[in-house]
Amino acid sequence: MTRKAYTAKNTVASGPYSHAVDAGEFIFLSGQTAMNTVGAEKMTGDIGAQTKQCFTNLFEVLEAGNLTPDDVVKVNVYLTDMKNFTAMNEVYKTFFADPYPARTCVAVLALPLGAEVEIELIAKRSN
Repeated sequence: MTRKAYTAKNTVASGPYSHAVDAGEFIFLSGQTAMNTVGAEKMTGDIGAQTKQCFTNLFEVLEAGNLTPDDVVKVNVYLTDMKNFTAMNEVYKTFFADPYPARTCVAVLALPLGAEVEIELIAKRSN
């Protein structure tokens, strides 16, 4: 299989991975942190700003694959502290409309580049 990948113009990879891989009907987007932004300033302690930047990065990847937020079917959120759950949710709900995509949110010990939130998506192409 030849791997078809998408890259966002203002987002940098912090390792050897693609921003998204097209698997035909489904597109799997790698996790993004606020720190994956070209020229990003540290947003330590501001979970709202970090969450917003995660979605900005992810939506640029969606656009590169000719997709929109309406195509998102699953979201995985990783937080370094569940005390940030409510603040993350306040920003999260501004990026999707009801009915929301399926979602998982878990606490992790640490994230790359000192980020406090990382978000990944799975999208499905419309027929």
